Amino acid sequence: MSDSWPRRRLLAILRGASEPLDAQELARVTGQHVTTVRFHLDVLTRESLVRQFQQPPRGRGRPRIGYAAVQRSVGYQDLAQVLADQLGTDPRRRSEVAVTAGRTWGAKIEQSEHPVASLDDARDIAVTVSSELGYAPERDPASETEQSLDIRLTACPLRDLARTHSEVVCGVHQGLIREVLERNGGRDIAEAQLRPFVEPDLCVIHLTAVPTPAPDTDPIVGPLPDPPERHNHNGATPLLRNPSGRLGPQLRADPQLCDADADITEQPTHKW
Repeated sequence: MSDSWPRRRLLAILRGASEPLDAQELARVTGQHVTTVRFHLDVLTRESLVRQFQQPPRGRGRPRIGYAAVQRSVGYQDLAQVLADQLGTDPRRRSEVAVTAGRTWGAKIEQSEHPVASLDDARDIAVTVSSELGYAPERDPASETEQSLDIRLTACPLRDLARTHSEVVCGVHQGLIREVLERNGGRDIAEAQLRPFVEPDLCVIHLTAVPTPAPDTDPIVGPLPDPPERHNHNGATPLLRNPSGRLGPQLRADPQLCDADADITEQPTHKW
């Protein structure tokens, strides 16, 4: 069909029509003979580009055959392939860009009425979002513990592309799930990781509980008991505990040192 201008024109006319047209109407519009138009319509029908419809006759006679263009959906698989190919050749860089794109997408999703307060809440939101995107998620009760759980993704709208560009397709989905959980209060509750193709047709979202940080418990050390008075090896200098709790030599009282002591006390206290 692509090499035939007459068939291209017929297809364009049918795509712009609001109702099926028969061969005579198309012949009148294009100026071609009706037999030629029927020949081209037969080719378009075999190529599944147009579809035939039976229409009532005009007056007496046999029913007419009308033709309408087949409306094709956007090739999202092909579009995703083109976009994935534009992310460069470095897998790590492609994954980072994909996760960022997924987070941007997740920021546009409406927040849940029930914020994430537990691992079960995180699972419920991840299941809801994945279901809306066509991943057909399923709970995996056998994997559920207090610290982690799995969500089985039994379908993927872009599975064929994911087989060759998993870092892109799965990166986008992982970024989206993480962003949705965080925006719903789950930043300190659960962390999501997407594990692609754990089986030939199965991917898994693995949710892990974020550990609760231990409270700051700096031990309070009480005052140490005053040690008994001791002397150094020559028995001349008694040792006393300084403000830091360590032992140090005691300065003997000396009138000549009074001014010096005053100057020392005005200096910043140094640790022994």
